[in-house]
Amino acid sequence: MNEAKQNMKLGVNIDHIATIREARRTYEPDPVFAAYLAELAGADCITVHLREDRRHIRDRDVILLRQTVQTRLNLEMARAEDVIEVALKITPDHATLVPERREEVTTEGGLDVAGAGSELKDLVERLKEGGTSVSMFIDPDPRQIDASKQAAADAIEIHTGRYANAEGPAARQDALDEIRKSAAHARSLGLTVLAGHGLTYRNVRPIVEIPEIGELNIGHTIISRAAFVGIERAVREMKELLKR
Repeated sequence: MNEAKQNMKLGVNIDHIATIREARRTYEPDPVFAAYLAELAGADCITVHLREDRRHIRDRDVILLRQTVQTRLNLEMARAEDVIEVALKITPDHATLVPERREEVTTEGGLDVAGAGSELKDLVERLKEGGTSVSMFIDPDPRQIDASKQAAADAIEIHTGRYANAEGPAARQDALDEIRKSAAHARSLGLTVLAGHGLTYRNVRPIVEIPEIGELNIGHTIISRAAFVGIERAVREMKELLKR
């Protein structure tokens, strides 16, 4: 089937529901309930980032999400051993390996797969043994794509931050072309292609039109919209934008 004819799938990142909860260090709003509502609205996947410092999502959340998510659970994770232990215990449907620095507000760039050596491939094998598919969150760089393939990843997620933050039409088009070429290269290697970071209701359509990209992970803009209209409507509105 022609990839362009398939509607793009949506992974809803619910980290910032937990961010609101942690602002008061209380029990609400509950990201587990947010995941339930997002799935009712048509989310194809629920994404959470279990950070080493547990600044928002907690171990309790991922354990309960594994028991309750009806679509797919995507666990974003760095190579911290305690986080790896959680992933091996709950065996999410999908694990996305990301870089992580404690002082960053959000993930600021792609993982350096090319410079990681055999350690990263060993982690991929450990995760896949439990039945979890593995993706690398990388910049749109052919070197990183080739390295992801060599590390036995099933997929890549293209970091779209440069595109999202581009100032002016020319810079935005350059970033979009870079993403388009990277997606085509990754598919030629047999990798599944996802994308995300900084995507909003306003800028997502050009990414949707790239046929090799099958799924987007989007969080902040959906949760921001949900503060005004509710999470179900916010998810449905994004799903409409992902139709091809």
